[in-house]
Amino acid sequence: MSADPASLETVFQAQSGRLLGLAYRMLGSRADAEDIVQETWLRASSSTAPIRNAEAYLVTVATRLCLDQLKSARVRRENYVGPWLPEPVLSTEAFSPATATELADDLSFALLLTLETLTPPERAAFLLHDVFDLPFADIAETLGKSEAACRQLAARARKAVKHRRPSHAAPAEAHKNLTSRFFETLENGDIDGLKHLLQEEVVLYTDGGGVKTAALNPIYGADKVARFFLGIARKSSEQGASIRLSDAVINGRPGMLVFVDDELDLTFSINVDDDRISTIYMVRNPDKLDNLVPQ
Repeated sequence: MSADPASLETVFQAQSGRLLGLAYRMLGSRADAEDIVQETWLRASSSTAPIRNAEAYLVTVATRLCLDQLKSARVRRENYVGPWLPEPVLSTEAFSPATATELADDLSFALLLTLETLTPPERAAFLLHDVFDLPFADIAETLGKSEAACRQLAARARKAVKHRRPSHAAPAEAHKNLTSRFFETLENGDIDGLKHLLQEEVVLYTDGGGVKTAALNPIYGADKVARFFLGIARKSSEQGASIRLSDAVINGRPGMLVFVDDELDLTFSINVDDDRISTIYMVRNPDKLDNLVPQ
């Protein structure tokens, strides 16, 4: 039996946040995820095929659309200028899968960048099972593979995530305190103080997308990272730029919005390991900041 248009629309409205969360985790872009959700509705509402389970059908359509888009996304990533980072989001409520899985609320850059290392089918199988709690029978139908193959895909992805993900997530207060201390120390021009806040093997990723000035490769090591930020601060001071900082929750972790001359210039977020900063993510690409600025 086909779902009638009214009931299908009701299910779609109820599941739109879940679909958005799935598409964002698959693609790392809120703008692309929103397009996927709209395209999912257009395809579902115009379908003449029988729809036995509207919820499962919508997830299947959204997943397949994401898999198609990832083919072109990989080409864009290869041609991307400098490190690619996900499009930051300030509120994660709209992306909730409404499940109680371990990774249900994790939208961190660390996880999203790990997902980028997986094949698209691995990413889909892992997200659908480990985040959205779908049974492998449904995942097999969605991906057009056997249940055994989907289990293997998810297992390989799970192993990669476990290897790259910190075993114990630092509390939000640690993120907030270290972020505040970092900028206070930077303002004082204290290079030794900055290095003390950083892990010796700290990594800095800066995403300018070829539009804004950013490091073309990741920067490794406490000394180089500290000198990089002091150089930026010195240049901003020489140019007489007005800098304003605003606390924010970026992808579920406390971070900072940095405004230059009252325009949002970048997002700053970190990973914390043993009470020090282990990774810094800095997004400057204006195309990825549009959704953060009130229109």
